[in-house]
Amino acid sequence: MADTMPARVPALTEHPGRRALAGEVHARPYEQVSAPLRASHLAVLHDGDDAARERSHLAELLASHGAEPPGEGATYFSRELGALRLRWERHTEFSSYTFLRFDAFDQPFSPTALDLVPVDWVERLPGQLMTAVHLAVEGRVRGSDDMAALFDGNPLVGSTVLGGAGEAWTDFRLHADGFGRVLVRDRSLTRGQTGRMLQRLLEIETYRMMALLAFPVARHANAEVARIERALADIVTELADPEVEQNDRDLLDRLTGLAAQAERLDADTSFRLTAARAYHAIVGQRIAELREDRISGVQTIEEFMDRRLTPAMKTCESAAERQAMLGRRAARAGDLLRTRVDIALEEKNRDLLKSMDRRAHMQLRLQETVEGLSVVAISYYLLGLVLYAAKGAKAAGLLVDPDIAALAAIPIVVGGVMLGVRRLRRVLGHGGGE
Repeated sequence: MADTMPARVPALTEHPGRRALAGEVHARPYEQVSAPLRASHLAVLHDGDDAARERSHLAELLASHGAEPPGEGATYFSRELGALRLRWERHTEFSSYTFLRFDAFDQPFSPTALDLVPVDWVERLPGQLMTAVHLAVEGRVRGSDDMAALFDGNPLVGSTVLGGAGEAWTDFRLHADGFGRVLVRDRSLTRGQTGRMLQRLLEIETYRMMALLAFPVARHANAEVARIERALADIVTELADPEVEQNDRDLLDRLTGLAAQAERLDADTSFRLTAARAYHAIVGQRIAELREDRISGVQTIEEFMDRRLTPAMKTCESAAERQAMLGRRAARAGDLLRTRVDIALEEKNRDLLKSMDRRAHMQLRLQETVEGLSVVAISYYLLGLVLYAAKGAKAAGLLVDPDIAALAAIPIVVGGVMLGVRRLRRVLGHGGGE
């Protein structure tokens, strides 16, 4: 009996976000659905604002059907609203609303799932509409004329998907009602496969549009980068031309202004260009998950995206790379200008040191001249003292000739004075710092 008792679960200290992170992979499950099915999908930009207003708007629709509103902080829910099912997801930049109806139909895009939603509620959705798609899943086989009529005669993009279990058709165009259209033929899809394919096709269209938000930003950025590059090239040309007289302060002001413009442009566009790269990667992943096989004579979704979406994304990538390159070029130009200023400063310091050296040399010569005059003057006064002393001794009765005494004292006095001056200069030279 003791062997069957469950072991005590150790009480470990959990990270505060562990439960939420563990549930993140299950946060937005696929719907379990099957044909016949009609879906209307809306993606609305909110830019991270109005979360409370969005939940209040949702609660209004849910309350009219007696459904429970989403909890505070919720980013996903799915609710049954009578003949309609609502799936709502909130993302960083946009929110998506997918309405599903499951009654039989003859025309896949008229009426639609959105026709079951009050028009005034739809018109008051917070944010700006980015993606609007009607999607239908059916089991019937339609002829080419019927398919052309459903898509207003536009060229079709399509393929068999999921190993031939279904077909997906679209024209990637906005029709008269402002919605795109996707038609799925159910050959042998399971409920899970139908739900996953439904979400993938809607996400392809949503993330395609979100990625394309960066395209006009990239074109504007490329034009600005070209303008700044031309101005920067002019500055570098002036720096490299020795025959052009340049004002370093003026060049520095111009270069600083261009660097500030480049930084501001990067700050304004970097998020959108980076987001486009992420959205494009999601589109590619969702297309790969469809596992397309070609239908003879029809362009596949992957081929369409490679021809129409990928060039736009390359433009966005190019804009991001050019902006990064522009920053490096501005930095190199700044280094060149600083190098030139440093060289000019070193030349001025060299000239100043030469001038100081010449001045010191002149001061030394002057000092030597002054020292020579000092020796003469001191010697003159000392010899005068010797002469007066000799005259005094002669007057006192000593046999001293003053003139001879003065003559004899000249070498002694001059030599002593010279030695004294030199010794004094040597002492001052060694102890001047003290």
